[in-house]
Amino acid sequence: MRHIAFLLALLPLAALAQEPLLTPRQMPNAVRFLPPPPDTASAAFAYDRAQYRRGVAERADSARLAIARRDAVWSVETVCREFSEPVGLELSAEATPAIYRMLLLGLLTTDQVGKLPKDHYNRTRPYVYFGEPTIAPGDEEALRHNGSYPSGHTILGWSAALLLTELAPERADTILARGYMFGQSRVIAGFHWQSDVDAARLAASAAVARLHADRRFQRLMKRARKEYKRLCP
Repeated sequence: MRHIAFLLALLPLAALAQEPLLTPRQMPNAVRFLPPPPDTASAAFAYDRAQYRRGVAERADSARLAIARRDAVWSVETVCREFSEPVGLELSAEATPAIYRMLLLGLLTTDQVGKLPKDHYNRTRPYVYFGEPTIAPGDEEALRHNGSYPSGHTILGWSAALLLTELAPERADTILARGYMFGQSRVIAGFHWQSDVDAARLAASAAVARLHADRRFQRLMKRARKEYKRLCP
Protein backbone atom coordinates (compact mmCIF):
# COMPACT_ATOMS: atom_id res chain seq x y z
CA MET A 1 0.00 0.00 0.00
CA ARG A 2 1.07 3.59 -0.54
CA HIS A 3 1.08 4.23 3.22
CA ILE A 4 3.70 1.53 3.75
CA ALA A 5 5.85 2.96 0.97
CA PHE A 6 5.67 6.38 2.70
CA LEU A 7 6.68 4.87 6.02
CA LEU A 8 9.57 2.79 4.70
CA ALA A 9 10.98 5.84 2.94
CA LEU A 10 11.19 7.62 6.29
CA LEU A 11 12.67 4.81 8.37
CA PRO A 12 16.31 4.47 9.41
CA LEU A 13 18.30 1.90 7.44
CA ALA A 14 18.24 -0.58 10.30
CA ALA A 15 14.45 -0.79 10.09
CA LEU A 16 14.09 -1.20 6.35
CA ALA A 17 13.83 -4.99 6.56
CA GLN A 18 10.71 -4.81 8.74
CA GLU A 19 7.43 -6.01 7.30
CA PRO A 20 3.87 -6.24 8.62
CA LEU A 21 3.26 -9.15 10.97
CA LEU A 22 0.14 -10.15 9.01
CA THR A 23 -0.96 -9.82 5.39
CA PRO A 24 -4.22 -8.13 4.31
CA ARG A 25 -5.75 -11.58 3.81
CA GLN A 26 -4.91 -12.55 7.39
CA MET A 27 -6.63 -9.48 8.79
CA PRO A 28 -10.41 -9.19 9.33
CA ASN A 29 -12.11 -8.52 5.99
CA ALA A 30 -13.55 -5.03 6.39
CA VAL A 31 -15.62 -5.45 3.21
CA ARG A 32 -17.65 -8.02 5.14
CA PHE A 33 -18.09 -6.28 8.48
CA LEU A 34 -18.22 -2.57 7.55
CA PRO A 35 -21.26 -1.06 5.83
CA PRO A 36 -20.58 0.27 2.32
CA PRO A 37 -19.89 4.00 1.99
CA PRO A 38 -23.04 6.14 1.76
CA ASP A 39 -24.86 6.42 -1.54
CA THR A 40 -24.62 9.94 -2.95
CA ALA A 41 -28.43 10.27 -2.80
CA SER A 42 -28.63 9.34 0.90
CA ALA A 43 -29.03 11.41 4.04
CA ALA A 44 -25.72 9.96 5.24
CA PHE A 45 -23.96 11.49 2.24
CA ALA A 46 -25.66 14.83 2.92
CA TYR A 47 -24.06 14.62 6.37
CA ASP A 48 -20.70 13.84 4.75
CA ARG A 49 -21.04 16.95 2.61
CA ALA A 50 -21.95 19.07 5.63
CA GLN A 51 -18.99 17.73 7.58
CA TYR A 52 -16.68 18.47 4.67
CA ARG A 53 -17.81 22.10 4.69
CA ARG A 54 -17.37 22.24 8.44
CA GLY A 55 -13.85 20.86 8.05
CA VAL A 56 -12.98 23.49 5.46
CA ALA A 57 -14.25 26.17 7.84
CA GLU A 58 -12.06 24.80 10.64
CA ARG A 59 -8.99 25.64 8.57
CA ALA A 60 -9.51 29.23 9.70
CA ASP A 61 -8.29 28.13 13.13
CA SER A 62 -4.52 28.37 12.59
CA ALA A 63 -3.66 26.12 15.55
CA ARG A 64 -6.02 23.35 14.38
CA LEU A 65 -4.80 23.74 10.81
CA ALA A 66 -1.21 23.24 11.95
CA ILE A 67 -2.18 20.01 13.73
CA ALA A 68 -4.01 18.72 10.64
CA ARG A 69 -0.95 19.42 8.51
CA ARG A 70 1.29 17.51 10.91
CA ASP A 71 -1.18 14.62 10.97
CA ALA A 72 -1.08 14.43 7.17
CA VAL A 73 2.34 12.76 7.24
CA TRP A 74 1.78 9.00 7.50
CA SER A 75 4.70 7.65 9.54
CA VAL A 76 5.56 6.11 12.87
CA GLU A 77 7.64 9.23 13.54
CA THR A 78 4.47 11.31 13.26
CA VAL A 79 2.76 9.02 15.76
CA CYS A 80 5.68 9.21 18.18
CA ARG A 81 5.82 13.00 17.98
CA GLU A 82 2.09 13.61 18.29
CA PHE A 83 1.44 11.09 21.06
CA SER A 84 4.48 11.82 23.24
CA GLU A 85 2.67 14.55 25.19
CA PRO A 86 -0.55 12.53 25.71
CA VAL A 87 1.51 9.53 26.86
CA GLY A 88 3.72 11.71 29.05
CA LEU A 89 6.92 10.25 27.64
CA GLU A 90 9.21 11.03 24.72
CA LEU A 91 8.51 8.33 22.15
CA SER A 92 11.24 7.66 19.62
CA ALA A 93 13.53 4.94 18.27
CA GLU A 94 16.31 6.28 20.48
CA ALA A 95 14.46 7.06 23.71
CA THR A 96 11.96 4.16 23.74
CA PRO A 97 13.24 1.45 21.34
CA ALA A 98 10.88 -1.28 22.56
CA ILE A 99 7.80 0.93 22.34
CA TYR A 100 8.95 2.23 18.95
CA ARG A 101 9.37 -1.29 17.58
CA MET A 102 5.95 -2.33 18.90
CA LEU A 103 4.39 0.69 17.20
CA LEU A 104 6.34 0.22 13.98
CA LEU A 105 5.35 -3.40 13.42
CA GLY A 106 1.93 -3.02 14.98
CA LEU A 107 0.96 -0.03 12.80
CA LEU A 108 2.38 -1.54 9.64
CA THR A 109 0.12 -4.51 10.38
CA THR A 110 -3.09 -2.69 11.30
CA ASP A 111 -2.74 -0.61 8.14
CA GLN A 112 -3.44 -3.81 6.17
CA VAL A 113 -7.10 -3.80 7.23
CA GLY A 114 -7.86 -0.87 4.93
CA LYS A 115 -6.54 -2.38 1.71
CA LEU A 116 -9.47 -4.62 0.75
CA PRO A 117 -12.26 -2.03 1.25
CA LYS A 118 -10.20 0.71 -0.41
CA ASP A 119 -9.72 -1.47 -3.50
CA HIS A 120 -13.28 -2.82 -3.40
CA TYR A 121 -15.14 0.50 -3.17
CA ASN A 122 -12.56 2.84 -4.74
CA ARG A 123 -14.53 5.75 -3.31
CA THR A 124 -13.87 9.24 -4.69
CA ARG A 125 -12.20 11.55 -2.20
CA PRO A 126 -13.96 14.82 -1.28
CA TYR A 127 -11.32 17.14 -2.76
CA VAL A 128 -11.72 15.31 -6.08
CA TYR A 129 -15.53 15.31 -5.82
CA PHE A 130 -15.66 19.07 -5.18
CA GLY A 131 -12.63 19.98 -7.29
CA GLU A 132 -11.21 21.98 -4.39
CA PRO A 133 -7.72 22.19 -2.85
CA THR A 134 -6.58 20.36 0.27
CA ILE A 135 -4.20 21.54 2.98
CA ALA A 136 -1.47 19.23 1.60
CA PRO A 137 -1.34 19.86 -2.16
CA GLY A 138 1.78 17.74 -2.54
CA ASP A 139 -0.27 14.61 -1.73
CA GLU A 140 -3.22 15.35 -4.02
CA GLU A 141 -2.04 13.75 -7.25
CA ALA A 142 -0.77 10.57 -5.59
CA LEU A 143 -4.04 10.08 -3.67
CA ARG A 144 -6.39 11.08 -6.47
CA HIS A 145 -7.00 7.47 -7.55
CA ASN A 146 -6.51 5.90 -4.12
CA GLY A 147 -9.80 4.83 -2.52
CA SER A 148 -11.19 7.12 0.17
CA TYR A 149 -13.03 4.49 2.24
CA PRO A 150 -11.89 3.86 4.92
CA SER A 151 -9.27 6.45 5.90
CA GLY A 152 -5.78 4.99 6.22
CA HIS A 153 -4.51 7.90 8.30
CA THR A 154 -7.38 7.37 10.73
CA ILE A 155 -6.52 3.67 10.98
CA LEU A 156 -2.99 4.79 11.85
CA GLY A 157 -4.04 7.30 14.49
CA TRP A 158 -6.76 5.21 16.13
CA SER A 159 -4.62 2.05 16.15
CA ALA A 160 -1.81 4.03 17.79
CA ALA A 161 -4.22 5.42 20.39
CA LEU A 162 -5.49 1.95 21.28
CA LEU A 163 -2.01 0.45 21.53
CA LEU A 164 -0.66 3.32 23.62
CA THR A 165 -3.72 3.25 25.88
CA GLU A 166 -2.85 -0.35 26.64
CA LEU A 167 0.63 0.78 27.68
CA ALA A 168 -0.54 3.79 29.70
CA PRO A 169 -4.15 3.14 30.80
CA GLU A 170 -3.96 5.90 33.39
CA ARG A 171 -3.59 8.39 30.49
CA ALA A 172 -6.31 6.83 28.34
CA ASP A 173 -8.46 9.95 28.09
CA THR A 174 -5.76 12.19 26.62
CA ILE A 175 -4.37 9.45 24.36
CA LEU A 176 -7.78 8.60 22.92
CA ALA A 177 -8.68 12.28 22.50
CA ARG A 178 -5.53 12.75 20.41
CA GLY A 179 -6.33 9.61 18.43
CA TYR A 180 -9.81 10.93 17.69
CA MET A 181 -8.38 14.28 16.60
CA PHE A 182 -5.96 12.49 14.27
CA GLY A 183 -8.88 11.13 12.27
CA GLN A 184 -10.78 14.41 12.23
CA SER A 185 -7.70 16.04 10.76
CA ARG A 186 -8.41 14.12 7.56
CA VAL A 187 -11.82 15.79 7.21
CA ILE A 188 -10.24 19.19 7.81
CA ALA A 189 -7.53 18.36 5.29
CA GLY A 190 -10.14 17.57 2.62
CA PHE A 191 -8.83 14.07 1.91
CA HIS A 192 -11.65 12.11 3.54
CA TRP A 193 -15.37 12.12 4.17
CA GLN A 194 -16.60 11.81 7.76
CA SER A 195 -17.94 8.33 7.01
CA ASP A 196 -14.45 7.28 5.84
CA VAL A 197 -13.07 8.36 9.21
CA ASP A 198 -15.86 6.75 11.25
CA ALA A 199 -15.46 3.45 9.38
CA ALA A 200 -11.69 3.58 9.83
CA ARG A 201 -12.03 3.71 13.61
CA LEU A 202 -14.10 0.51 13.50
CA ALA A 203 -11.64 -1.12 11.13
CA ALA A 204 -8.69 -0.12 13.31
CA SER A 205 -10.37 -1.55 16.40
CA ALA A 206 -10.88 -4.86 14.61
CA ALA A 207 -7.29 -4.83 13.35
CA VAL A 208 -5.86 -4.21 16.83
CA ALA A 209 -7.96 -7.07 18.23
CA ARG A 210 -6.60 -9.40 15.52
CA LEU A 211 -3.07 -8.13 16.13
CA HIS A 212 -3.26 -9.21 19.76
CA ALA A 213 -3.80 -12.83 18.70
CA ASP A 214 -0.37 -12.86 17.04
CA ARG A 215 2.32 -14.29 19.33
CA ARG A 216 5.06 -12.16 17.81
CA PHE A 217 3.07 -9.04 18.63
CA GLN A 218 2.36 -10.29 22.13
CA ARG A 219 6.11 -10.48 22.72
CA LEU A 220 6.59 -6.98 21.30
CA MET A 221 3.88 -5.59 23.57
CA LYS A 222 5.34 -7.35 26.61
CA ARG A 223 8.73 -5.70 25.98
CA ALA A 224 7.08 -2.33 25.35
CA ARG A 225 5.09 -2.55 28.57
CA LYS A 226 8.23 -3.44 30.52
CA GLU A 227 10.04 -0.44 29.04
CA TYR A 228 7.16 1.91 29.83
CA LYS A 229 6.97 0.73 33.44
CA ARG A 230 10.71 1.24 33.83
CA LEU A 231 10.55 4.78 32.46
CA CYS A 232 7.23 5.71 34.11
CA PRO A 233 7.14 3.76 37.39
